[in-house]
Amino acid sequence: MTASGTSARTTINVSELVENSPFGELQRRTFALCLLCLIMDGFDVQALGYTAPSIVREWGVPNAVLGPVFAAANLGVLIGSLFFSMLADRIGRRPVLIGATLFFAVMMILTARVTSVPQLLVMRLLAGMGLGTIMPNATALVAEYSPQRRRATMIMIVGAGFTAGAAFGGFVAAALIPAYGWQSVFYFGGAIPLVLAVAMTIALPESLQLMVIRGKNPRRLAAWVNRIDPRIHASESSEFVVREEKKSGVPVLHLFRDGRAAATLIFWVVNFMNLLNLYSLASWLPTVVRDAGYSASTAVLVGTILQVGGTIGSFGLAWLVARGGFVRALAWTFAVACASIALIGQPSLSLPLIFVVVFIAGWCVVGGQAGLNGLAGTYYPTAMRSTGVGAGLGVGRIGAIVGPAIGGYFMAMHWAARDMFLAAAIPALISAIAMFSLRWVVGTRMGITSAR
Repeated sequence: MTASGTSARTTINVSELVENSPFGELQRRTFALCLLCLIMDGFDVQALGYTAPSIVREWGVPNAVLGPVFAAANLGVLIGSLFFSMLADRIGRRPVLIGATLFFAVMMILTARVTSVPQLLVMRLLAGMGLGTIMPNATALVAEYSPQRRRATMIMIVGAGFTAGAAFGGFVAAALIPAYGWQSVFYFGGAIPLVLAVAMTIALPESLQLMVIRGKNPRRLAAWVNRIDPRIHASESSEFVVREEKKSGVPVLHLFRDGRAAATLIFWVVNFMNLLNLYSLASWLPTVVRDAGYSASTAVLVGTILQVGGTIGSFGLAWLVARGGFVRALAWTFAVACASIALIGQPSLSLPLIFVVVFIAGWCVVGGQAGLNGLAGTYYPTAMRSTGVGAGLGVGRIGAIVGPAIGGYFMAMHWAARDMFLAAAIPALISAIAMFSLRWVVGTRMGITSAR
């Protein structure tokens, strides 16, 4: 039963309510707003990769000069992923999501006004702090409005919004830059989130489970419970309960307790390696293609195909996870990623084959990241879910900082494209080995049900 007791004091189990209720209007609204937020998050994170060729030509600077800028953006994302995710586990997903969206929207608009590399570096660092906050909190909120049997699938579908936004950004950049300059991409990437922040302020609910665990605002909690099931007639005097206990102390330390330490460390290794690859490819692939003699529009489209592959791969992986579990699906995904990345730089590849191989790499690397986020969102309980997802992404952002910087170094040293992509295949191989080893930690069918 979801509710019990007398009319004077009703006990409502919020966990059972979410588990047993149909996917109604409040859940659909939450899902839609988080999806839109992640779409713009992906668009804005990838914006510099699409505008970089135009920026270096307009400013007359070498390609390698933008390496520290890519690294600074990912440093900002690291800060947002780690620190503001822990804040959200304390004060709530809703205020952190709204504040982060508003902040990165303003930073994107200001980025369009910069006139030098140092200014660009500072603005991307600041924007990254807001951008890094979105994924872990949107993932956690979607998880907490999804029944457990559908949680993994819902997280991966909404996570595909990030890669869809990055792919969408390629088409927007290809259309806007020739007509209005690279600045228009940042204006677009700031204006939409401003509107979205207002919409979230009006319509986005808070995590019901987190409100119960933290004992926050019973009147608003009752109102949202009644939106899910009006038959309950909840009020602020009702007693709200969940299956989980409140965790005190530093949230990140709980990731290493109750038998979670080994899985957490493996998550961090794979996040580091995969985001190193993802941001190396996303940052430098258009520039490498341009330097190979193709047009700027072709270079942007190759980068876009990476994200298109990731978007489709997120849905494909959700299907595979539902049938074979996270461990098996992701292990083979990263093994294929290793082979496809190694092929990208082969000089014998024609342009059509480059598109095919980049699409496969996008499916495995970019789509695989959505799978990793879904794995963490399923594995960790409510009290540490945002911290768990955010910490993995935060450690991964170290890889995202290192990867583009290494790519810039390789380009400055005039490495051949073949050698650069062979080197990039190594992190994917490590990810595959780490995921295969995870089967001895959490089992082979960690998919529909949680293994915590």
